[in-house]
Amino acid sequence: MKIFIETYGCQMNEYDSEIVSTILKSRTHEITHQIEKADAILLNTCAVRENAYSKIYGRLGELTHFKRANPKLIVGILGCMAQNLKEDLLTKKKLVDLVVGPDAYKKLPSLLEEIYGEGAKKLSEITLSEDETYSDVIPERDPNGVNGWIAIMRGCDNFCTFCVVPFTRGRERSRTVKSIVDEAKYLISQGYKQITLLGQNVNSYKDPETNETFTDLMRAVSDLEELKRLRFTSPHPKDFPISLLELIAERKNICKQLHIPLQAGNDRILEKMKRTYTKDEFLKLIAIAKKIIPNVHFSTDVIVGFPTETESEFSDTLDVMEKSKFSMAFMFKYSERKATFASKYFPDDVPEKDKTSRITRLVELQQETQWKLLEGEIGTVQEVLVESISRKSEKDFIGKTDGNLTVIFPVVKGVKIGDLVELEIHKASSATLFGSIKGDASAFSILQENEINF
Repeated sequence: MKIFIETYGCQMNEYDSEIVSTILKSRTHEITHQIEKADAILLNTCAVRENAYSKIYGRLGELTHFKRANPKLIVGILGCMAQNLKEDLLTKKKLVDLVVGPDAYKKLPSLLEEIYGEGAKKLSEITLSEDETYSDVIPERDPNGVNGWIAIMRGCDNFCTFCVVPFTRGRERSRTVKSIVDEAKYLISQGYKQITLLGQNVNSYKDPETNETFTDLMRAVSDLEELKRLRFTSPHPKDFPISLLELIAERKNICKQLHIPLQAGNDRILEKMKRTYTKDEFLKLIAIAKKIIPNVHFSTDVIVGFPTETESEFSDTLDVMEKSKFSMAFMFKYSERKATFASKYFPDDVPEKDKTSRITRLVELQQETQWKLLEGEIGTVQEVLVESISRKSEKDFIGKTDGNLTVIFPVVKGVKIGDLVELEIHKASSATLFGSIKGDASAFSILQENEINF
């Protein structure tokens, strides 16, 4: 069979799509990039935000004309949305032929083959596993890549009241350090320069055989000599070990950038979210990280308009954002997720106009903060990993600093994607730095002429 896969959502979903591709190809199926030639179209979905649902339902509507053209075509939903909305997708609206949850991908080839052989039969497999980590499946990747992802664990035990992950991905379970290091070695052998370790709460990682911690894992992966950069996401503020901060400061190839989800800045709302830390404890963690790791950059996640949040309580969130000075923030208005504690027990009672007002003010504050932070980088020299050609101009590269700041700079002969280069930073916007190869003033004059990117 020829199978077309579309991926929505986070890096974990991107990684899962690589696993699915590898499993399918092991049964001699072919992954195609031409949707019109596919025998099966699989959408790997996310269930974290409301717009993720809207996108998938919209996409399923668009796929109906492929179904009319090819009655035998299989349309399937994979991932978190499959786990959360099986009945709606498969029975009520009859939009798809196949629904497979995140722990059942090894059964996917046989399910597809059964439907393809018998025609109209619809199937699902959404059982959550207590031990599936796919540690025996090293996803195939294209050689000479730049950024490689490795899922070190699956599921989550935190049960934040707004979050659907424990219900769509199950309880927390970790892979062994050895299996992760082996996968990292494979990525390096394929030419990958940067690896990001993925988990819903990486700080709670524990090797099921040796009891090694996340700090031990980070040390083992960063020991790989040919690895240029190592990142991780996401940690939880409640259990951020000092030993990890010290290791990040010590190791050159561990990036000096931390994603620390805030979610809210008010103690009552944090307790209602079941986040298990206070405003002061969060700010203390930020202060400690800044002290231990010189030039560290932070990013975060924030939800506004959580049930019962008042204007005064929202001001605490603004206060934390102003004091923490995040280089990047993912900011959202609260929306109910099916099966979460909040959806069952906390009415979504903050008016939409108040949510909109709050998110607008939060975004404005964050943009101002980012602008000041990035302006502070003008005149510095940054080591940048070249990641791609700019979508706006083939004359420009796009890269990332150690602190995960985006840099645009002119294409220079001899520099290629995957290289680490030293750049002089000349300009800044609220989201982007602009520079040139160190010592190459003529290149910056080209950048100045190419104002489409600024």
